[in-house]
Amino acid sequence: MKCKQTELKKGIKLHTISTDKFKTNLIAIFMTTKLTRENVTKNAVISALLRRGSKNMPSQEEISKQMEEMYGASFDCGLDKTGDNQVLKFYLETVNDNFLPEKGEDILKNSLEKLLEIVFNPYLEEETFKPEYVEQEKNNIKQRIEGKIDNKARYAMDRCIEEIYKDEPFGLYRFGYVEDLKDMDGKNLYQYYQELIKTCKIDIFVSGMVDDEINQVVSQNENIQKLQERTPNYVVPKELNKALPEKENIVTESMEVTQGKLILGLNVCLDKEDLRYDTLIYNSILGGSANSKMFQNVREKAHLAYVASSSYLRYKNNIFVNCGIEIGNYEKALELIKRQIEDMKKGEFTEDDIENAKKGIIAAIKSIEDEQDTELMYYFGQELSQSEYSIEEYRDRMQRVSKEDVMHIAQNVAIHTIYFLKD
Repeated sequence: MKCKQTELKKGIKLHTISTDKFKTNLIAIFMTTKLTRENVTKNAVISALLRRGSKNMPSQEEISKQMEEMYGASFDCGLDKTGDNQVLKFYLETVNDNFLPEKGEDILKNSLEKLLEIVFNPYLEEETFKPEYVEQEKNNIKQRIEGKIDNKARYAMDRCIEEIYKDEPFGLYRFGYVEDLKDMDGKNLYQYYQELIKTCKIDIFVSGMVDDEINQVVSQNENIQKLQERTPNYVVPKELNKALPEKENIVTESMEVTQGKLILGLNVCLDKEDLRYDTLIYNSILGGSANSKMFQNVREKAHLAYVASSSYLRYKNNIFVNCGIEIGNYEKALELIKRQIEDMKKGEFTEDDIENAKKGIIAAIKSIEDEQDTELMYYFGQELSQSEYSIEEYRDRMQRVSKEDVMHIAQNVAIHTIYFLKD
């Protein structure tokens, strides 16, 4: 496999992706931990606090200055919900040493050391996070949580997920809850951070023109040496055999909207991991492309939707149908969407539909290696799910999907929740 793995310590891995396609090196550190109601908001605040400063770069201004001195390197961070896990993500992109005006600067080593310091040696005042930074980031997270209703399509999707996964980790909002912010301070957040870096799964990725020397640079880094071995506190996303619901859960919510948002959450019941590839083809034919049943029949022919698509959430085995509709067209649109799902069960799709779906998905697979961050995230997904499909194997597996395979998936799909956001 193109991506080489080295276990630095139990629960801590280095992944190197050697490629000469890009003039940049991309370094990423991912901290993966179980998604829980108790810690979801803390993780959001911690992620934001770490970008504010480190021991030797005590402010965002100093971090930016250091990035500029490395020929305009860029630093970023983020927070994801992946299966039943929360992932704190940190990135640093720099020009590759081979393209520097002066030789011998070793920007890659310098960049690695700076990113490792930002994540594992944060700026502290009297052994706590700086109170000013804490209050500012708590306020930023509060605004982010309260602002989730601003994007109505995203809000509707989140609400449908919340309804399907009531009282389960995946139903949690990835940035947490406003009521959990009030008791946070620099001291208890730092105590939690110390526990997090002792228990989470840590993956360090380096992509670019790299060689085996990078292993030594990372393993000998003082911040890595301070970290302890651990049995990582995360969930391997391999959910199969999801039960098909006996009846549909219908949820209607009113808000000031000009366009109705209709989301159908479908359960997909699989008994083998390999069937996820067949499900990708099923989803593409149902609503995942411009040739799909949803787009052609609901949007183009019936004119019942401004947007009509579907997406497959493979870590949880759900398909979400997403439509933006005139509020008065709810019943008609819902009936026609259900008809597309039933038509799939009856096999009312052609070999051409399958070939078009394959072409679209395989084109996307081929483009994985054309974007440095996309390729890196592909291998991180492999690591999380403990899969070992190379990009070539992934493409070859898609080619083998038959109509019978797609029909098998269709028989194992059922609507769990219908969520409608209206005025």
